[in-house]
Amino acid sequence: MKLRNRVAYGFLAPYLLIFAAFWLWPIINSFLISFQATRTVPWRYAPAINWSRLIGDPAFFNAFKNTMIILVIQVPVMIALATVMAVLLNSPLLKARGLFRFAFFAPVVVGEVAYSAVFRLMFNFDFGIINKFLNAVHLPSIDWFSNVTPAMALLVIAVTWRWAGYNAIIILAGLQSIPEDVYEAATLDKVSKTRQFFYITLPLLKPILLFCIVLSIIGTMQLFTEPFLITNRGGPGGGTETLGIFLYRQGFTSLNFGYASAIAYTMAGLAVAISLINLWLGREPK
Repeated sequence: MKLRNRVAYGFLAPYLLIFAAFWLWPIINSFLISFQATRTVPWRYAPAINWSRLIGDPAFFNAFKNTMIILVIQVPVMIALATVMAVLLNSPLLKARGLFRFAFFAPVVVGEVAYSAVFRLMFNFDFGIINKFLNAVHLPSIDWFSNVTPAMALLVIAVTWRWAGYNAIIILAGLQSIPEDVYEAATLDKVSKTRQFFYITLPLLKPILLFCIVLSIIGTMQLFTEPFLITNRGGPGGGTETLGIFLYRQGFTSLNFGYASAIAYTMAGLAVAISLINLWLGREPK
């Protein structure tokens, strides 16, 4: 090995050691734990106990169903909203662009506990501003926390509010990379703005949109904070319990670390599989 390579690896060594100790080894160890019975003392090797339970556990499939419902509804809505926001932010007619970009991105930097508390207050049945608005337009109040469908809708609204601006900034960067002469040529050919958006902007944004979709899928598969804090640990009655909440219950409430590890690897596998399907569907034709 050349001297300069040894020097480079010497500088990288502290990071690589920290990565191996706190990232790589826990990942490997978690996989090994998934093949052990961790409810016994001492733990014993039982390769099928956790994975076979996973296949037949109705609680797991309930959490999986809830997660997929949120993913199928929230991700497309959020990406569509983020795309519209990005187009508006990229408009030459918009004044104070920096202020608006910061305003759309700001929800990401708001503390999770703080914004969850605000959402609980806003959607409170008795004095929440949302029900006050519904009453003002002669609609009945909605019990957002005691019924499954409104609680699910609340989670979709909360997650979309938090992450739509983040995705909009990424899409905005993609919009700004599109050459202006493409639009100028289309304008000279008398192509309407609507047709330009669907036949020029969206096709050229395809890689950026796929990137945002994959990130959103991975994030939704790990969704934990909102159902834990807003709908009170996946309530009502497990109606909004996600895979993240289910993993938490098994690992840190029941202390069944083997089963929790199997759930974690299942979540990761599902996220990778769904993301690969999206990439395959969005691939460029040869």
